[in-house]
Amino acid sequence: MAGRTRTTKKLAQRINLNYFKELHGIPRWRRILSAILGGLGLIWLVWAVASGNPKPFNAGPVAHSHSMFGQKCSACHVSTASYSQAVTDKACLACHDGPIHHAEQTFVPACADCHVEHKGVYKMASTSDAACTQCHADLGAKDKNSPPKFEAKISGFDKSHPEFLMLRSGHTDPGTIKFNHQVHMDPKKGIRGPHGQVQLKCVDCHRPPGANEAWPYGTAEIVQASMTSGPVLSPGLPSRAYMAPVNYQEHCSACHTLQFDKRFQDSVPHKEPKVVYDFVVKKLTEYIAQHPDQVHVVDEPDKRIPSRPTPPIPRNAQEWVAYKLSDAQLLLWRKACKECHSLSYPQGDEKLPEVAKAQITTRWLPHASFDHEAHQMVSCESCHTKTMNSKETSDVLVPGVQVCQECHRSGSNAAEARCFECHTYHDWGKEKHVNGTFTVKQLTD
Repeated sequence: MAGRTRTTKKLAQRINLNYFKELHGIPRWRRILSAILGGLGLIWLVWAVASGNPKPFNAGPVAHSHSMFGQKCSACHVSTASYSQAVTDKACLACHDGPIHHAEQTFVPACADCHVEHKGVYKMASTSDAACTQCHADLGAKDKNSPPKFEAKISGFDKSHPEFLMLRSGHTDPGTIKFNHQVHMDPKKGIRGPHGQVQLKCVDCHRPPGANEAWPYGTAEIVQASMTSGPVLSPGLPSRAYMAPVNYQEHCSACHTLQFDKRFQDSVPHKEPKVVYDFVVKKLTEYIAQHPDQVHVVDEPDKRIPSRPTPPIPRNAQEWVAYKLSDAQLLLWRKACKECHSLSYPQGDEKLPEVAKAQITTRWLPHASFDHEAHQMVSCESCHTKTMNSKETSDVLVPGVQVCQECHRSGSNAAEARCFECHTYHDWGKEKHVNGTFTVKQLTD
């Protein structure tokens, strides 16, 4: 008997061409279970909306400062007192008053555009660079005829941040106090102190407000409590963020005394010339009244006084006071005060001098925040690299942007380099007091 002949066509006719339209086994149960579980999930969400339970809609943990509102969605989602509504600026302004940057900015972003909640962040001030560069990458102003006063194109600190303004060409230190850092900080020779040679360190003069460490090289002539006032600080920074201004009584008087006559241990007050003049006259007048026998005594010339003709022997107490007052003025105006201050005599040499205002800069970066205390692990000289060789007051010794970028850069194992680290958007100088609207019971119930 001959075998059956099976052609390819006959074999193919045995295959069900609609097999993929029929469900069998695992695919069938997968679809059934998906429909059932999806339906249950939908029913759960409907029940949550109906019962007011926000848990299914929670987008994540709130910021640390908002932890009291973690289960009170309606405290922030106040459009219709519902957690399902987006947070508006009105909700934020109930607790915060954050004035805008500048009146000339082209638009005001919504609070939630920059401060994104439900990310579990510790500080909501840690905004993304995009919040800043949306304007500062191509800065404009409302008034087209008045261009922005700031750098117009910045896309990031470690990318296109310009050099700090005071370090650009044409800018110098406006201070008038004559000071030579190189002489005071000489690592080989040191400098003469009240009790011999000393080696000064930066921290001896540059200290944050409230520092109570004693001056290591002597006792100041006028003992004062440590400074408690300092530069105006940005919100959130500790009070020790900036260095207190250098003060003559605390930092200079132990070495640079203002004694005007060997008869007196007292120094003249470090004040305007009229106060100094009156102080000297009073001291001399009181002294000669108590020691009338000294009127005709001729003193040895004081080597500190600039050369001058030898005055005649005083005939009375008035002449003695006048001669000694002239000596004191020569010593103070022409030597002691002149060593640090710029003096002028607009009304002639016989009149009291005018002293130029010190104009010591207390804060070099008025539009940025800096915290010295957070950088105390770094030596002063490694950032202020020009200090040891600076001879002129006009030298600006603030570190340049490249020094900051060595640590503050993008990537891992680097210090924070986003815009918020140094800059704030809100003009806190225009902040207004906010009256709270919540009660303790509302927050804890």
